[in-house]
Amino acid sequence: MNEAISRSDPAAISSAEFFDRAHARLRFDIPEGLTDASLIPVSGDHGTDHMLEIIAREQPIRPAAVLVPVVDHAEPTVLLTQRAAHLNDHAGQISFPGGKIDPTDASPVQTALREAEEEIGLQRQFIDPIGYLDLYGTSFGFRILPTVARVRPGFKLRVNQAEVDDTFEVPLAFLMNPANHQLHSKQFRGVERTFYAMPYEERYIWGATAGILRVLYDRIWKS
Repeated sequence: MNEAISRSDPAAISSAEFFDRAHARLRFDIPEGLTDASLIPVSGDHGTDHMLEIIAREQPIRPAAVLVPVVDHAEPTVLLTQRAAHLNDHAGQISFPGGKIDPTDASPVQTALREAEEEIGLQRQFIDPIGYLDLYGTSFGFRILPTVARVRPGFKLRVNQAEVDDTFEVPLAFLMNPANHQLHSKQFRGVERTFYAMPYEERYIWGATAGILRVLYDRIWKS
């Protein structure tokens, strides 16, 4: 498929093309900023970068990893979760499977795989990890390292209701279409910062999840 044509038409993306490009562009190199407070993840937005600098001075780093599960259908999808409504942090929000990196985890990708199995019962035998996206910082002090992975269809999920209310899939073509990448803004200590939102049907995808999806677009689709 002609690359220029595929980039201009997100609906034209195929699983084979996406995974070929992901394998060519992603690696498993762990960024030093995952655990080094002096290295601030760069978002490209002045307000967000200012916020991350302040957070790095005031809060300890909280290294985390998430799985970005791209399901290998003829028209690929991204598997997402809706966090349980009773949780103290980010209740009801749309997210990727993932969480804090435990000392016993051999690597961030192992954290992502473990969390996916614990949260939604996605078994490792269906998952082919491809590589890491860029480090993503949040206002809660998390340094998130996303693992992009190919997920083979045929899996059966088992939702852990202590953490997750629901799972659903969104067409990759929708998420890779910049027309669906809304920019919203809010104030942080007198400085305006922007964030992405990608509403899909009745789901409001925003914040870190939408931001990581935008990074996926920049790394695999746009460039």
